[in-house]
Amino acid sequence: MTAQTDRPTDRRASRALPLAAMLLTGTVALYIALVAFGNITDFGTNQQFVRHVLAMDTTFKGNGLMWRAVESTAVQDAAYVAIIAWETAAAVLLIAATALWAVALRQGQGFRRARRAGTAGLLMLMLLFGGGFIGVGGEWFAMWQSENWNGLDAATRVVTFVGIALIVTLMPSAETSADDVKTAVGLPVDDAKKVVD
Repeated sequence: MTAQTDRPTDRRASRALPLAAMLLTGTVALYIALVAFGNITDFGTNQQFVRHVLAMDTTFKGNGLMWRAVESTAVQDAAYVAIIAWETAAAVLLIAATALWAVALRQGQGFRRARRAGTAGLLMLMLLFGGGFIGVGGEWFAMWQSENWNGLDAATRVVTFVGIALIVTLMPSAETSADDVKTAVGLPVDDAKKVVD
């Protein structure tokens, strides 16, 4: 009798991580969808941001890095459009991943597809905000030197939030397995089990 009364509780507990992954994925999806929507509907605001960062026109005067500056407005605008397209694609993928998590939780199966889609979308944002904004913008174009056009704090917050969502997404639970982690990150099964263990 005790075992039977414990089963629903155990089942709910075993679904806690997939539920957390769904909620975090959905929150990140909402955030990046709003960012992309804002950039599309208020194109000029962040267009100026990207232009100033790439032109390096507000970095320290006389610094030796100015040879890296991109002064062509056509190239600057192309970079901005590429950023918006990347944000939009990540938002669509994360919205789909959130829906897949919801279906998997309801049906008790399909966690592998949800995890794969969520991992892909979250990694897209890690590349954009970590590699693009912090790495390329912050260091290559010396955005850290600018008082007015410095997005490093915002990018760091996003990378932290996305990183937490990615960790939760890749954590194994009773509803998922090492094989699911393997599928999400592209490791052979044996290597994925070493990562999980």
